[in-house]
Amino acid sequence: MAKATKKQALGRGLSALLKDPSNDIKSVQDKNADKVIGNIVELELDSIEMNPFQPRTNFNEESLRELASSIKELGVIQPITVRKLEFEKYQLVSGERRFRASKSIGLKTIPAYIRIANDQESLEMALVENIQRQDLDPIEIALSYQRLIDEIQLTQEQMSERVGKKRSTIANYLRLLKLDPIIQTGMRDGFLSMGHGRAMINIEDPTIQLEIYETILTKKLSVRDTEALVKNYNETKEVQVPTKKAATPELPKYVKKGMTAFSEYFGHKIDVKASSNGKGKIIIPFHSEEDFNRIKKLVEGGSK
Repeated sequence: MAKATKKQALGRGLSALLKDPSNDIKSVQDKNADKVIGNIVELELDSIEMNPFQPRTNFNEESLRELASSIKELGVIQPITVRKLEFEKYQLVSGERRFRASKSIGLKTIPAYIRIANDQESLEMALVENIQRQDLDPIEIALSYQRLIDEIQLTQEQMSERVGKKRSTIANYLRLLKLDPIIQTGMRDGFLSMGHGRAMINIEDPTIQLEIYETILTKKLSVRDTEALVKNYNETKEVQVPTKKAATPELPKYVKKGMTAFSEYFGHKIDVKASSNGKGKIIIPFHSEEDFNRIKKLVEGGSK
């Protein structure tokens, strides 16, 4: 408990330091910069502006309320990250959900890590931090990767190193951006999964993509069904759900029990087919004329 009190006191002390105009820190070389950069500081929420580089655009209201309830009970456990813009003015780099939830319950301050970063560094930090989150939808992740390519000029190899993902994983996300925007919106809204999207990438015509998308929704197709539909379209140029083979009925217990005895008697693994009404047939394979005659003698000998 003493450690927590000490950390809070330290945060308040640094907050006072940042409010002193004579200690306005603008770079890592400035006086007292080492006391602020990398430490947790209690900042006033009103001194923090939103991040224009934030890759996330969807915030689930229910999950925000749950987070707000947790913060009200336990406080902000993980500090947000901000970058210093000017005296007593900061910009959010990461932690927008915590920031929004804290504001919603009327908190005045929030623990924060202060960074000194330019626009490009801030964008990269925000994008990389958000890619690591588990609750981003596939399109948000894909857009974040694309922004790292377009605005930071990172190669897929460099991104792989920064975010700890395989290049093939990054490429799979980026390919989702080739889908029609309506389908991308469907993925963001949770109507279909990344697996569905990856299956549809193999269709270049946006009109056909949308037709398949509607079929997925109306027929409630699984990813495997969608893959089969796309394969069928590429072969026939028609959008139709492939008919599924009827499931083979499970063999009755008495049949399963007797199959071993039949196989041992005839010297072959036999095949038994049975229908739900109790009827069926036994298939005895043979591999040559000599083998056929051997089985024939067994049958004839058994009938005497």
